[in-house]
Amino acid sequence: MTRSTTEFSVPNLAGKIAVITGASDGVGLGIATQLAGAGAEVVMPVRNRVKGEKAIARIRQEHPKAVVSLRDLDLSSLDSVSALGATLRDEQRPIHILINNAGVMTPPERMTTADGFELQFGSNYLGHFALTAHVLPLLQAGRARVTSQLSVSANQGAINWNDLNWEQSYNGNTAYSQSKIALGLFGLELDRRSQAGGWGITSNICHPGIAPTNLLAAQPELGRTKDTVTVRLIRALSRRGILTGSPESAALPALMAATSPNARGGRFYGPSGLAHLSGPPAEQPVYTRLHSLEDARRIWQISENLTGATFLATK
Repeated sequence: MTRSTTEFSVPNLAGKIAVITGASDGVGLGIATQLAGAGAEVVMPVRNRVKGEKAIARIRQEHPKAVVSLRDLDLSSLDSVSALGATLRDEQRPIHILINNAGVMTPPERMTTADGFELQFGSNYLGHFALTAHVLPLLQAGRARVTSQLSVSANQGAINWNDLNWEQSYNGNTAYSQSKIALGLFGLELDRRSQAGGWGITSNICHPGIAPTNLLAAQPELGRTKDTVTVRLIRALSRRGILTGSPESAALPALMAATSPNARGGRFYGPSGLAHLSGPPAEQPVYTRLHSLEDARRIWQISENLTGATFLATK
């Protein structure tokens, strides 16, 4: 039995545990809803419990028998990431699917995490790097698939190796691109290290295309009091079915990457329409900025040094 979306059928996930960050709204909520509807037990680490409870209520409106629960997580705090890892390890339950989906996008002014990292680099990337490391034993126990959510922005810009935290100058768009390039390099390197070391997990990457999510909407906590012109344009195009997708279609590449029996480690999944902005999900060429093995090894080592998190795999 499968649960169908308009373009992709999620396989039966009964007996599987799926952890997804950023699942309290937007694309993440759509992903969590589909996973729960396919029978997975869905764990939603959230920063805002009230928002998380509302998300669970929405999931159960569509799937009354859904098994969904919250855990506490603030990706902008390495202490919070470590605490979640300890909580999940104490529960001693294998994780079968991990989707590193949460993100913040383009604060107009430079902001920092609790640990002093530029907010996008620290939350979108370093937080997910550390979380994956902290739950590695559970991922191994579940022979998990790890899927990391990128953006079309990972095909722009570069890693600012000389100023990873954008202290010398700041541009929200280029800092966002860096965070997603780093996450992509990590996702591919994780698969290579798992295959070489016999860790027993697979890791791939995906992107949602362009869709009207809340990433560019008004977010006072990020210093953005009004919706951006970009998000208003995306909403208008989405309503007309021009170039962009919908929040529902934007969830499909991650669902394919994380659940399809045919999806493989070390591969990239995204919309298959014009310029890969919308359309049915499919495998697509890896962005050129993610090709360098040297860059992947370099960002991995830097990330271990910055977060103090290491990948201690068991045989």
